[in-house]
Amino acid sequence: MATVGIILGILVAAILVFLIMVLVKKHPIGVLWAALSNMGERFGYYIMNAVLTLFLCSKFGLSEDKSGLIYSFFYAGIYVLSLVGGIIADRSQQYKKTIGTGLVVMSVGYILLSIPIMATASNSAGLLAFTCVALFVIAFGNGLFKGNLQAIVGQMYDNLEADAAKRGPEELKKVSGLRDTGFQIFYVFINIGGLVAPFIAPTLRSWWLSVHNLAYNATLPELCHKFLDGTIGDQLPNLTHLMTQVGGNVQDMASACTSYLQVFNEGIHYSFIASVVAMLISLTIFVLTRKHYPTPGKKQETKAQNYTPEEKQAMAKEIKQRMYALFAVLGVVIFFWLSFHQNGESLSFFARDFVNTSTVAPEIWQAVNPFFVIVLTPVIMFFFGFLKKKGKEISTPRKIAIGMFVAGLAYLFLSIFSYSNGYPSANDFKLLPIDQQNAMKAGAWVMIVVYFFLTVAELFISPLGLSFVSKVAPKSMQGLCQGLWLGATAVGNLLLWIGPLMYKNLPLWECWGVFLLVCLASMSVMLGMVKWLERVTGE
Repeated sequence: MATVGIILGILVAAILVFLIMVLVKKHPIGVLWAALSNMGERFGYYIMNAVLTLFLCSKFGLSEDKSGLIYSFFYAGIYVLSLVGGIIADRSQQYKKTIGTGLVVMSVGYILLSIPIMATASNSAGLLAFTCVALFVIAFGNGLFKGNLQAIVGQMYDNLEADAAKRGPEELKKVSGLRDTGFQIFYVFINIGGLVAPFIAPTLRSWWLSVHNLAYNATLPELCHKFLDGTIGDQLPNLTHLMTQVGGNVQDMASACTSYLQVFNEGIHYSFIASVVAMLISLTIFVLTRKHYPTPGKKQETKAQNYTPEEKQAMAKEIKQRMYALFAVLGVVIFFWLSFHQNGESLSFFARDFVNTSTVAPEIWQAVNPFFVIVLTPVIMFFFGFLKKKGKEISTPRKIAIGMFVAGLAYLFLSIFSYSNGYPSANDFKLLPIDQQNAMKAGAWVMIVVYFFLTVAELFISPLGLSFVSKVAPKSMQGLCQGLWLGATAVGNLLLWIGPLMYKNLPLWECWGVFLLVCLASMSVMLGMVKWLERVTGE
């Protein structure tokens, strides 16, 4: 396993060096600095994200559904508040200041989470409210940061294309495809943070437990809470057995449970401290390199006074067309995020119930998708570049439609696989004898195949969607429009509950078949709008 990890690490490092060379050679240098700044922020976020649900359960003794509800609101809030961040930046025209403020605000939120206060019966309610406030601070800071940084990256390519146009049509043609490539590379840096973070969080947790001569066990915090609040019941032998395994003092169980919970949660708090460090690194990179970033919207605003009424009317009509195109694409990608983010909902339950993952640590599954993003991005970039050289370049709207088709392939595979194996609904499956369940379980390769298709779809949609938004967004509304893209993601996230509902009550092939139909319907709608969208974007 260690050898495989070293090989994969070398591969990822080589790809990263290659992508940096591509950026430095052909793209605005500010894109590289923005990508590095975003990578630090995403690294800090994904450290927190990897342990948040565990933290809420182990810290406060919450059930999985209650901690999941808090996580869902937090996760959707991040994207909804990007709209607020975009409006603030657009109205103030202080994009760089808004981004820097967002990094500072997020750091404050992570600092609040890192305070290691032991939850007790007397302070638990207040401490949980304090934790929710800290999560809101993080979400608000993310809203100030995320969409506006993407808007600045888009402005870099606006300026690059404008400068090339002054030199002639041939020069403009040379840089016309760089925007999509730049956002693809930018997206890779996001996922480098997502790749490394799932390994950092459990390492810090296990280290702190080992310092106190204890070991990690995922189910022990829940049993400790039940013992302390008097609801342990028939599970007391399980608690005694597990406490003996991890090194706790079973002669004084109350003291052992209190001590284990304290050390366990302190280990998670150290993960939040790592997020603070990552955020400060990101802020340092951004502040030191801010001279390379443009300010979207300012130039166009100063020139607006010289336009005639006819010109202003024509501009208003163009802005309407651009916004119509933007909302049309947002309506489609909502259903992509509904399908894609099942990786944290019904697909996770499928991996737990129907897949034998005994040889794979639970945290590591979170790294599969970002690993594929990093590895496959150069392949897809080469593919797009090859088509461009052949004079068969694919427009961004058409690429998004293809992405919806590829996402459908993931669910087509799952639907066929589930039908051929006779998988019932999850509720019916759990009623089967354990031996029969084990005999029906699939190998881990099934999840690898699913994540492969979903990642390819993601690479056709998410970074290219950011590129599309930067193309159609009016110059004075770039922060808002990037926020709208993230808002569409939030809407998709709010619909995620549909997946688990079908997963529990429908035969699995029908459950996956619904997502297949959603993806194919979205692809069809997108293809129907392609020619109009290409006219709006000038592709």
